[in-house]
Amino acid sequence: MKYTPLIDQLIEALRCQSGIGPKSAQRIAFELLERNRQGAKQMADALHKAMDGVGHCERCRNFSETPVCTICSNPKRDQTSLCVVENPANVVSIEQTSSFLGRYFVLMGNLSPLDGIGPEEIGLDKLKSIVDQNAINEIILATGTTIEGEATAHYISQVFSGKAIKITRIAHGVPLGGELDLVDGGTLSHALASRQEI
Repeated sequence: MKYTPLIDQLIEALRCQSGIGPKSAQRIAFELLERNRQGAKQMADALHKAMDGVGHCERCRNFSETPVCTICSNPKRDQTSLCVVENPANVVSIEQTSSFLGRYFVLMGNLSPLDGIGPEEIGLDKLKSIVDQNAINEIILATGTTIEGEATAHYISQVFSGKAIKITRIAHGVPLGGELDLVDGGTLSHALASRQEI
């Protein structure tokens, strides 16, 4: 069905978000127009301000409204430990645990040669520069367990293998409180392979 030009434009704009198809975009557009025009205006204003005001930290590449983010500018953080993550959401997840007090480096993706994403696109030149210019004792690879995440972690470990730096990978396996009969075979296999002595 053909809508007015402004409604079509709104629906198409909503579809720019991954996971929102034509029907979902139409439903959201109609919901905003019918019931929540004030909320839509607030959302549009917040989106506009965020797109203009949020950039990347010069050091870690995380989202930041200032040239250096609050984590990188905090002198109480351990400057010798660097956790490499795929995206800013990973930083938030790790920070919520309060168990890591070092610095981060955000790749903004994974290696994916088929998609044209190589070492330069995920900032590995910047990562090398950070490691070379700072007294980093440990690099913690906290990428996902996807094929791309594993390949990225392996590649980074190879890049720094000749240096006197401890390179670790976050553990993957059975979740705390998880029942073994509910865990998929791949996760259980990885947990067995990564077992530790107690």
